[in-house]
Amino acid sequence: MGSTVKKDKNLNNLNDFKTNTGIYEEGMKYLMNTYTRQPVVFEKAKMQYLWDIEGNKYTDFTSGYGCLNVGHTNNEIVAAIKKQVSKIIQPSNIYFSQSQVMLAKKLSELTGFDGKIFFANSGAEAIEGAIKLARKYSTDKYNKQRYEIISFQNSFHGRTFGALSATAQAQKQKLFEPLLQGFRYASFNDLDSVSGSINTNTCAILIELIQGEGGINVSDKDFIKSLEKICKEKDILLIIDEVQTGLGRTGKLFAYENYDIVPDILVLAKSLGGGMPIGAIIARDEINKAFVPGTHGSTFGGNAASCAAGVAVLNYFEKYELIRKSQETGKYLLSKLNKLKEKYAGAVKEVRGMGLMLAIEFKSPIAGEIIVSGLKDRLVLNKVSDFTIRFLPSLVINKKDINNLITFLDKKLKESDDSGKDKKN
Repeated sequence: MGSTVKKDKNLNNLNDFKTNTGIYEEGMKYLMNTYTRQPVVFEKAKMQYLWDIEGNKYTDFTSGYGCLNVGHTNNEIVAAIKKQVSKIIQPSNIYFSQSQVMLAKKLSELTGFDGKIFFANSGAEAIEGAIKLARKYSTDKYNKQRYEIISFQNSFHGRTFGALSATAQAQKQKLFEPLLQGFRYASFNDLDSVSGSINTNTCAILIELIQGEGGINVSDKDFIKSLEKICKEKDILLIIDEVQTGLGRTGKLFAYENYDIVPDILVLAKSLGGGMPIGAIIARDEINKAFVPGTHGSTFGGNAASCAAGVAVLNYFEKYELIRKSQETGKYLLSKLNKLKEKYAGAVKEVRGMGLMLAIEFKSPIAGEIIVSGLKDRLVLNKVSDFTIRFLPSLVINKKDINNLITFLDKKLKESDDSGKDKKN
């Protein structure tokens, strides 16, 4: 039977899509409604800036949800991708590619715990692989019942089935039950809760050192050190999810370096590819041996193009001392946000975070209206709840950009403060 879909002549040429509204309307017709889309369409980008289809320039404080720590269309990343795709993109994973081996070597050396790497296409896919690896390692070593994993309330590990099962947020899980069995949920920063969740079938603890989607909740150093100690004592694997915190986001190349710990399994994604899709599982030698041919795989995982981008990203960090710069700008943004908290104590509940992974939480649900207003003022912002705005700018953001953001937030908080006073009167 032939297709009955009516063809639209305007779909034949990209040049027919010339306005934000026009493309937005067409997109709503043809793309599944899985996101709360904003009526702006970005056509080009450079480092921390975006331009929409109508030529308006914006400053981006989300960097694609933390995917672009080295900036949008970074010249050196683009050059590496172009060079690679002109030669070979994906030879199949029964063969090594030069860029794949180079990236794996760099990651193994930079993490420093003699790990081997498996490459995936995304954070969720890498989390799925880490769950499989932890379970297989444990059941091979002990017994078939030792497969349970502890994760934490308000965590976020992805939307695929295993990753969603590890994501302890009822509102995200309830529509897709029954979920994958074998997960227990502990309270974040609560060692007693963790201890009470451990049993003879526990094989791993999975944690974000800073919960991103959960609202930029920062783990306590003493809690994480104690968690590592428990894991060592009970031969439980410590899986650190650094999909969002990795690659300089917290003022260190990897967030676990802030806590003086060493993970058994490390999961990376997002900014590792500089905009290209990639995920990575890095596991200690004893653990990664649980994966043998046929136990795990990915058709496009570790493709030559994404790995070439990853090599360029790591080289860029070293060449331009991006860690040091991100520490400085992170402290600057944090100080500015804290001054707003002091000035508008009646409106701002808390400022929190680490490095350039920060959040401001309000005492009333005004985050949504600030996001919408931000677009009108050419600022791209992100809310993780009705009360909280998350800041994940590219690490190349500068003080002038931050000052513009603070001026905007100051204006919006003053308007909110004045509105509250009027209602009281």
